[in-house]
Amino acid sequence: MPSPNPRRWLPLVRLLPKSLLSHAAGIVAGLNLPRPLRAPAYRAFGRAVGVDFSELRDPLADHASLQAFFTRALADGVRPLAPGEDTLVAPCDGAWGQAGRIEDGTLLQVKGREYRLAELIRDEALARSMEGGQYATFYLAPRDYHRFHAPCAGFVTRVAHVPGSLWPVNAIGLQGIDRLFARNERICAYLNLAGTVGPRADLCLVAVGATLVGKIRLRFDDLSSHRRGAEPSERAYPDPGIGLERGAEWGHFEFGSTLVMAGRAGAFELDVREPGTPVRMGERIGRFHPAGSS
Repeated sequence: MPSPNPRRWLPLVRLLPKSLLSHAAGIVAGLNLPRPLRAPAYRAFGRAVGVDFSELRDPLADHASLQAFFTRALADGVRPLAPGEDTLVAPCDGAWGQAGRIEDGTLLQVKGREYRLAELIRDEALARSMEGGQYATFYLAPRDYHRFHAPCAGFVTRVAHVPGSLWPVNAIGLQGIDRLFARNERICAYLNLAGTVGPRADLCLVAVGATLVGKIRLRFDDLSSHRRGAEPSERAYPDPGIGLERGAEWGHFEFGSTLVMAGRAGAFELDVREPGTPVRMGERIGRFHPAGSS
């Protein structure tokens, strides 16, 4: 029996008021629940999507809303960082998507669908400087830990909020919508590895929004996504930037979506996995090279 084609649902998805639905979902998820209802509600949701409750740092009843449960903290030690000072670690929980080398300024969305790095990060010069580098895509599901972390030590020199659509980041959107990640709302963080001098970014981390994702929030700045009527905005930080240790938290999704990581040639070498392979924050995904090394 042939598997169902997810693109058959695309006409219906096109008709849905995706931004309005996402805004409403964020409001509902952010409502405070009476304390006696919290544990049963979160347990029912978590069991339905596959949450591992043994990893939680705080009791279920201490999470005031479903949104607080989505963005939960983990107990100490459940996401150890892979050893090695030059080890590149996974920035989030989730699953591998497309990954590989940046060629002719393009990345793969899925096989047969490309999109331009310059359009994703809204910086033509930076995209050119990353030619020959590598990229990786990671997808977060509702069951996953929703915070994201630094894959290596460095400094955030600037961040940019790019308003856009909120297409679903699933098989329907990936197979049916051209340039999906470059069309959806997103926040881009530009990082320099320790020792880099000047405005060049060695690494760009892009948190991509999607249908029903409430907001993307940063740990070190009040800039967030999903603000009605927002114009593109950017913030730069005084040299050397916002320092992040390897594995340091730098933001979170208020539901789940996608992270795209792209780096200049020589910045890191990935141990690429097949799309769909599970990944956990802190696992080794490759090796990074200190600024100035080859």
